[in-house]
Amino acid sequence: MTAPFLASLHCYPIKSVGGFAMHEARLTDRGFAHDRRWMLVDAAGRFLTQRELPSMACLRTEPAEDGFTVIDHRDEEHLSLPWTLEEGPEPEVDIWGTRVRAREASPDRSAWFSERVGGAVRLVYMPDATHRPIDERHARGLTAFSDGFPYLIVSQASVDALNERLEGPVSVDRFRPNLVIGGGVAHQEDGWREVRIGTARFSLVKPCARCIITTTDQRTGERGREPLRTLASYRTVAGKVHFGMNAVADTQGMVRVGDPISIPDRP
Repeated sequence: MTAPFLASLHCYPIKSVGGFAMHEARLTDRGFAHDRRWMLVDAAGRFLTQRELPSMACLRTEPAEDGFTVIDHRDEEHLSLPWTLEEGPEPEVDIWGTRVRAREASPDRSAWFSERVGGAVRLVYMPDATHRPIDERHARGLTAFSDGFPYLIVSQASVDALNERLEGPVSVDRFRPNLVIGGGVAHQEDGWREVRIGTARFSLVKPCARCIITTTDQRTGERGREPLRTLASYRTVAGKVHFGMNAVADTQGMVRVGDPISIPDRP
């Protein structure tokens, strides 16, 4: 068995839109730099994801020199966006019942997304001045527009074990992790409370309950019943399907693909 190591890193600049892999990532006060700082909302300011708009899966992002590019898998049409939005209207938006101040992009940018996802949406950005706390029942800290926590850790061995049960394999992108662990054993992350990745330290604070997004093809937006149906047969706890672990960073700095992973001894 290979010792655990950091196999890949993933950033998702826009919530619920496809992300990109990185060789290294900088830890900030609310997740990886640039991770889920943008989001689509409806007319009332409520957040939107692939749960309501599976066509969002047809969009992917790629880093560019001064920002990033959003590309539609279906026809390769694209839109350029900056990493940060310095000015614009600042409406309140709602994400899982919490209202926070966002900064709204220009109408032409929102119109591009409305055409692509098949519904009227607005594109918003989270400025540094907006602080969205995580659930203090589990940990203290901030997150951007992630569902609840700034980092999601999944072991590739867990994905491999799932694929052994499926007729058609799925890739790790169905689970939208930030950090993918190579080596070790399936679901090793379940038992970790702390993990050191290179010089960085993370606390694993809550199992990730999976939803219908895992059944959405991340290129076509088409939905099926897998892998959620199979996961439910062996990963259900208290009525929820668990896969991967939510985490917070206890340090800042950098993590890099290939970093060794160690689990601190418990007292």
